Amino acid sequence: MVSSSVAPGGFIQQQNLVEQVADYLTQAIIQQHFLPGERLSEVQLSRDLGVSRAPVREAARLLESRGLLVSKPRRGFFVRALNAVELEDVFDLRLCLERHAIQRLSERYSSEAERALKQQVDTLCEAAASNDGTRRIEEDLQFHRLMLHHAGNERLLRAFDGLTHELRLCITLITKTHEAPDTIATSHFQLLDALGSGSAEACREAIDYHIGVARDFVVRSVGD
Repeated sequence: MVSSSVAPGGFIQQQNLVEQVADYLTQAIIQQHFLPGERLSEVQLSRDLGVSRAPVREAARLLESRGLLVSKPRRGFFVRALNAVELEDVFDLRLCLERHAIQRLSERYSSEAERALKQQVDTLCEAAASNDGTRRIEEDLQFHRLMLHHAGNERLLRAFDGLTHELRLCITLITKTHEAPDTIATSHFQLLDALGSGSAEACREAIDYHIGVARDFVVRSVGD
């Protein structure tokens, strides 16, 4: 049951409740409890979560704006099923953002940034060894978010944050089609090596390869 938060004076913080429902739905979609193309029942969800239909509907609208759901007139909300063209678009935008970020980072790569990224790769490797698919996805995204953070452009970081909702769907496909999920984690060492070399060209080649491999796995899985 999703609990609500009560503000001083006894008023329920409705927005907080909507976010809680949205978080629940996001995790359910990533874990494929709701499959691509599946219709979400507002009535059933409100019963399961112990809330009214209003926050469920608002949460669904929020996830529609984030690219996880689509609405159909008089039919309700459905889990978004990304096709090959849409997946290519997501990865194309991701590559644009991360190419620029890693180039900026290579020019200002500090011991602090190196330490933070190495620690995150260790965390990602631990997550890859576990059975928690959701944690693997979040730790993967956190590594790339740290790269953008240390690149020193907050607007670039916000653009990436806006893309991460769709990226979660993409990474879910990667972890389900990749022969050895642990290699997804260890492949981040190549990015660290490129950054450590101080070569902007090596960094660009590394990020192109890193994201290109992910893109190919996802697009191939959709094609199959």
